[in-house]
Amino acid sequence: MDSDLVMHCGGCHCRSVRWQVEAPSCVVAWECNCSDCYMRGNTHFIVPSEKFELLGNSKEFLTTYTFGTHTAKHTFCKVCGITSFYMPKSNPDGIAVTYKCVDPGTLSHVEVRKFDGRNWDSAHALTGIAACSKLPG
Repeated sequence: MDSDLVMHCGGCHCRSVRWQVEAPSCVVAWECNCSDCYMRGNTHFIVPSEKFELLGNSKEFLTTYTFGTHTAKHTFCKVCGITSFYMPKSNPDGIAVTYKCVDPGTLSHVEVRKFDGRNWDSAHALTGIAACSKLPG
């Protein structure tokens, strides 16, 4: 994928939650079939947490859902219910950004890959997804 970084802006449907993230214009997004992602239809790309910034008073409008190991922090807007980003179990040092919540104009290509969240341990080992939240260098 393209390694040129751009600043993407995005957020939830009601715009109470807004953020910016530095990431390539071409990204690999993960379609996960774990019980939560499957039900929400979430497809996301992962960035190092240092590349993600909540804007304004967005934090006031967030609430979090956890289950199972409680490693993943599924954040969503208290007003409209949209999960525009969250902290994934696969990358607790990163942020999973819902690519459909990125404002139009900065994503030039999204390659969607499958992540078998129902068989999490083997999928985590096979996909290399853990590297997505690491800073280069």
